[in-house]
Amino acid sequence: MSQDTQLAGHLIVECLVAQGVTHAFGVPGESYLAVLDGFHKYREQIRFVINRQEGGAAFMAEAVGKMTNRPGVCFVTRGPGATNASIGVHTAFQDSTPMVLFVGDVASDQRDREAFQEVDYGSFFGPSTKGMAKRVERIDDPGRIPEYVARAFATAMNGRPGPVVLVLPEDMLVQATAARPMPRVEAVEAWSDPGALRTLREMLLAAKKPIVIAGGGGWTPQSAQALQRFAENWKLPVGNAFRFQDTFDNHHPLYAGDVGIGINPKLAARVKESDLILAIGPRLGEMTTGGYTLLTPPKAKQKLVHIHASAEELNRVYQADLAINATMNAAARSLEVLTAPPEVPWGAGWAESANADYLGNLVPQKLPGSIDMPAIVAVLQKLLPEDALVTNGAGNFASWTHRFFKHHGLVKGHKTQLAPTAGSMGYGVPAGIAANIVSGRIALTMAGDGDFLMNGQELATAAQCGAKSIIVLLNNGMFGTIRMHQERDFPKRVEGAGTQLANPDFVGLARAYGYEGTRITRTEEFEPALAAALASSKGTLIEVMLDPEVITTRGTLSGIRDAALKKG
Repeated sequence: MSQDTQLAGHLIVECLVAQGVTHAFGVPGESYLAVLDGFHKYREQIRFVINRQEGGAAFMAEAVGKMTNRPGVCFVTRGPGATNASIGVHTAFQDSTPMVLFVGDVASDQRDREAFQEVDYGSFFGPSTKGMAKRVERIDDPGRIPEYVARAFATAMNGRPGPVVLVLPEDMLVQATAARPMPRVEAVEAWSDPGALRTLREMLLAAKKPIVIAGGGGWTPQSAQALQRFAENWKLPVGNAFRFQDTFDNHHPLYAGDVGIGINPKLAARVKESDLILAIGPRLGEMTTGGYTLLTPPKAKQKLVHIHASAEELNRVYQADLAINATMNAAARSLEVLTAPPEVPWGAGWAESANADYLGNLVPQKLPGSIDMPAIVAVLQKLLPEDALVTNGAGNFASWTHRFFKHHGLVKGHKTQLAPTAGSMGYGVPAGIAANIVSGRIALTMAGDGDFLMNGQELATAAQCGAKSIIVLLNNGMFGTIRMHQERDFPKRVEGAGTQLANPDFVGLARAYGYEGTRITRTEEFEPALAAALASSKGTLIEVMLDPEVITTRGTLSGIRDAALKKG
């Protein structure tokens, strides 16, 4: 090999360095050994984080994409590696997160024979809104590697952000190439149409009960600050879309609460009675719209202004009264200079009452047991720094932080929530570890017992990397969300029905992986446990023994069962 050439696998890694990638996540495979050798060659510039399962690796890459607005990168081998990683790709798609998944594949001369672990990735991963990826491409010519990598990054970031899959035949990766990386790709801004902004102003002036729902991918501290100025100028109440609760500062007097699962009933009523909804960024999926009941598709009864980075997303589910194709930075900067009248038609009371409803929702209901979860969340609020990252997977356990934790969020300079709108169990543990690896910030993961065991093996990754996360594991001995639905639809018919769990010794398991571990059974034990975890140089798992009766933030399992039995 001449001085001017290198292995294609090495060039892949050099291209990532050129795109500003500092960490890649993955599980090694013989199908991309040349890339692994490239990570060795460029080890001073990029770190390959060795995961224990491809689902955890893909979640870590997705979490980095959420944090940085640039593609998180994951490497997996063919077949089982790629299919394991698909959960992270699906999450990135539904959450509008930039991500690039590289898949080592069978050799070119063995393709289409059902070779060892062969999969048709174009069929498996999409693309389209019915698939899992925005784009799926195969690199057969090593000379075109820079082109494909640059396009993957551009595709992942532009429009509605999302995942891209690049397939790497193993024989291609060992070929020599003189190709050089292309320059760093930046996301393209799409600006609001001036005429549409004039129409939006007219709609605001005609409104009596407007409300903003903000969220989706692509937000930065600058755009969040511009959104806040727009809301302040127009005295608009702002709700954050499902699991984008850090888009608007939860401490701000215009904050109305989160619009998602377990929504404050008063906020749900407010959204329904609104005469103008400004949806800035979210795609208005099932969770944000309460199963498509807060806004009824295809034409909501409320007037709808939908601002989204993807023209293809606009008018796809909801026919908007005004659709504006704009990226979040451009949209927010346009909105903040939209001239407001001296007095808005709805008066200050509309936003004040929305915030009062939000603050009222922070007052907890009385629930049984020796663990007071609202008090636990209050300790998190007290001891965690403002820039701490709070992560979770999927399950009723997440509702405690969703309802009671107040994010400072992007407006103060940092993304503080990493959570899957796709409802993926097992997301929180790897997301918290990745967040700490990449940022060095405190990462607090809220997990359930069932949720933790989906990707608890990544504690080994954390220990090997010297990473630290704090995991608050709520142990109620069951898949709580499904058990809740069982009692609602099939009361008392749970024996052998798939939701009861026989759990390991979580504290012992955490210690075996190299984490600290402690178990609490009373509320007053939590604060010293969290303080010790924050002071420790190692990661910590705090197991909270939660009464199975405490199934939601508002009610009990027996209450749900009794109500179902009364219905007959």
